[in-house]
Amino acid sequence: MSDRDERRHLLSIADLDREGLLELLRLADGFKEVAERPIPKVPALRGKTVATLFFEASTRTRLSFETAAKRLSADTMTFTAATSSLSKGESLRDTIETIDAMGVDAMVVRHSSAGAPTRITEWTSASVVNAGDGQHEHPTQAILDCYTIREALGRDDLTGLRVGIVGDIRHSRVARSDVLALDLLGAEVVLVAPRTLLPPSLEGWPAKATADLDDVIDQLDVVYLLRIQRERASAALLPSLDEYHERFGLTRERARRLRESTLVMHPGPMNRGVEIAPEAADLPSSLITRQVRNGVLTRMAILFHLLGSPQGLSAMRGETADA
Repeated sequence: MSDRDERRHLLSIADLDREGLLELLRLADGFKEVAERPIPKVPALRGKTVATLFFEASTRTRLSFETAAKRLSADTMTFTAATSSLSKGESLRDTIETIDAMGVDAMVVRHSSAGAPTRITEWTSASVVNAGDGQHEHPTQAILDCYTIREALGRDDLTGLRVGIVGDIRHSRVARSDVLALDLLGAEVVLVAPRTLLPPSLEGWPAKATADLDDVIDQLDVVYLLRIQRERASAALLPSLDEYHERFGLTRERARRLRESTLVMHPGPMNRGVEIAPEAADLPSSLITRQVRNGVLTRMAILFHLLGSPQGLSAMRGETADA
């Protein structure tokens, strides 16, 4: 078998089974201890190179992956489409093959076209991680979301947990990946959105759907709010952002109806006053800031899973690398 055939990728939650997902979550537990060290760095991926290739703008995901790679002592390369040869007419394939020729071990790819990371696997000898492709999937966000819920509840098995994902389901790569990952862990998911923002069909979505948030708000263990892109209102998919907030936002009044234990989540960036009231974002049960922190831990686990070795795991548990 060639090196190319032996590569491992993370392109979709469908690449994982339940045990595979749990393995990543447990691996992230180990990196939580690393993050609490005075020098939060280990030599587990020393000598490896991770390239972040973002053909769409990103702050949280890109910085999270770059931080994760550096904490594992990997070298990093940052690619930004706006300042690349793509602006001079270079093709995506030529760009990937050029970067591959530099000897990278992993490419973390965000692209506006669904399926682009999968296509890129045909042009590189590196492992490829999907950091969001079009309206398809965002698997690493789902993994960090599952880790955050699991951490807050203190249990692996989420059977019986009822999660409401609220917002623009139709266009959301986060929603699709979260539904698949939560289903693997046993949670029940209900999608809440205006009819215009639900998928045309729920085939392949292990979830129920409703257009009435008030009907389910007091039954939810987790309220997961998706960012609403303001152009949806101008595209006639929403009457107005104000009306969306009144019907589907986590308003101050709805926040009062939540059980004290109900967790509040958002993938960011938040539109305060649209999908979430400012007071609701700062509830004691809000996990929004913790999601950002856990993004580094889980992406360390993903990179180590793809590129690491038993020797690297031993190193992780030993001394820190030089800062």
